[in-house]
Amino acid sequence: WTWSETRGADLSWVPIGFENSFQMAYSRTHYGTGYYIYHQFVPGTKLSRPIHSWSEKSAPDKDVLELISRAGTDLSPKSANTLEKDFVLKPDSKFTVDMLVTEPTMLRALELSVPQAQALEFGRARLRVTWDGFEQRSIDAPAALFFGAGTLYNRDNREYLVKAFPVNIRFDEERVYLACYFPMPFDRTARIEVVGQGTNEIIGIHAKVRYEKRKQPMEQLGYFHATYKDHGTPEPGKDLILLDTRKTEGGGDWSGSFVGTSFIFSDRGNLGTLEGDPRFFFDDSQTPQAYGTGTEEWGGGGDYWGGRNMTIPFAGHPTGEKSEKEALNAEDKIESAYRFLLADLMPFGKNAEIHLEHGGNNDSTEHYQTVTYWYGLHHPTLVQTDRLQIGNPESESQHHYISPEASAPCEITSRYEWGPDTFQGKEIFPATTDTGRTTTTTSEFSLKLDPKNLGVMLRRKLDYSFPNQRAEVFIEKKKGQWQSAGIWYLAGGNTCVYSNPKGELGATEHHIQTSNRRFRDDEFLLPLALTKGRANIRVCIKFTPFEIPLYPGQPVAKLAWSEIRYDAYCYVLPEMK
Repeated sequence: WTWSETRGADLSWVPIGFENSFQMAYSRTHYGTGYYIYHQFVPGTKLSRPIHSWSEKSAPDKDVLELISRAGTDLSPKSANTLEKDFVLKPDSKFTVDMLVTEPTMLRALELSVPQAQALEFGRARLRVTWDGFEQRSIDAPAALFFGAGTLYNRDNREYLVKAFPVNIRFDEERVYLACYFPMPFDRTARIEVVGQGTNEIIGIHAKVRYEKRKQPMEQLGYFHATYKDHGTPEPGKDLILLDTRKTEGGGDWSGSFVGTSFIFSDRGNLGTLEGDPRFFFDDSQTPQAYGTGTEEWGGGGDYWGGRNMTIPFAGHPTGEKSEKEALNAEDKIESAYRFLLADLMPFGKNAEIHLEHGGNNDSTEHYQTVTYWYGLHHPTLVQTDRLQIGNPESESQHHYISPEASAPCEITSRYEWGPDTFQGKEIFPATTDTGRTTTTTSEFSLKLDPKNLGVMLRRKLDYSFPNQRAEVFIEKKKGQWQSAGIWYLAGGNTCVYSNPKGELGATEHHIQTSNRRFRDDEFLLPLALTKGRANIRVCIKFTPFEIPLYPGQPVAKLAWSEIRYDAYCYVLPEMK
């Protein structure tokens, strides 16, 4: 999708496969922002198809393109069973559909429709879904926002207010149709409730549910969740937390996948709050594994969509006028956006924290409301089994740490990348102190594992002031016999080049900037072939420098492998009752 459709951005969700390395360059010198999402797989991973290096002749399969082009239409299987009901929704009352099944079931479509005259009132009603008799609801959100829009007000009488792939909102001359096609698995029961929130009776509501027998076991799928948050007045200096699985639906450990957001970012026509960046943290990481360049980029646009509305399969800005002054009424001031992840979903095995900055420095006072879509099981599939604290004599001894040419332990006082350090003179994120070493040769250490592991994730806390840290990783198969596990490489550092000449095609500028965020967490995956059945492993890290200047003509910076902490996490099957 290009600028003319997205209102300010060029977007590609075409997968680009690579086998060994990937490099992306951006030639425009004046100004630009953007991001990309990538997944890495260890050798031996069971994939639906092999990964081959991409070429300009590559194209998605025809059936994939045809499926995506059907966004806005009924995506449920023709063979699905159908349950339909008509109902009236009185103020402060609810309508309930209880599904009792005798076999594992997959909900394939959830559709609601209402007369246009009742649409605004119905958009405020709450949709609630509870799976298999659990105490907590997995879906509890305003109807309009759940289906992708902040309001059901349709200023331009468009046929589609939302024409996304997994959800849509469609108008005809008389009615409004809301549909969700996220597959929703359950085992025994599903309670679907629509709860009135307004002051008027809503008549002529039609509900339709489609479902079919489920073939996959629940531990391969996870329950569908839509977590709603009304953020009220945002806390100055702190991100909005859209989802923290450690505190939702009973808390504790969850494993699953983050698959999207639908959110209101203003109810008074203010687009300026869109400078806020999304920051996503998974599985105890203190560094965001996903970090966007602004709220509207996350929603598929650029430059605040130019104040215009747009809706495409995976992103959109369906509601809200370009300014408060131009809004026709209060509903027209409700600015909302959505973003859905499908092939680019973000998995987690222990926990997920989904953050959004409000305003460029967490300084916005707009009224945010958010729905976060995710799949999850209340069981971990990633379990921490060991930790090596570098510079701690006891920990180094316990893990048989050897690094003959490593530096002496050195204290580092710094921060992670969490946002502005201070707000209006008040310190928000104080610096912390940790101890680490650097090496330009090798490090060896032992880590405990769960023998039932299905692979291992190594996490390293490091000093990011050393750029482009690259090392070969080896696992000892037998005494003195080492097997390569691959290359551990982290591009960049906390020093960068900033270029923003005044002219659109002005000569490139080289302004060197260094941040005070030296702490970073980074991960490396070990394949099952190297960890299967093992209660411990011996790891060897061999530093292999990657000498590249910050920009052509600039001297190469001091290079080293930084070690502050190593953590071992084992992938395990969830223990289902």
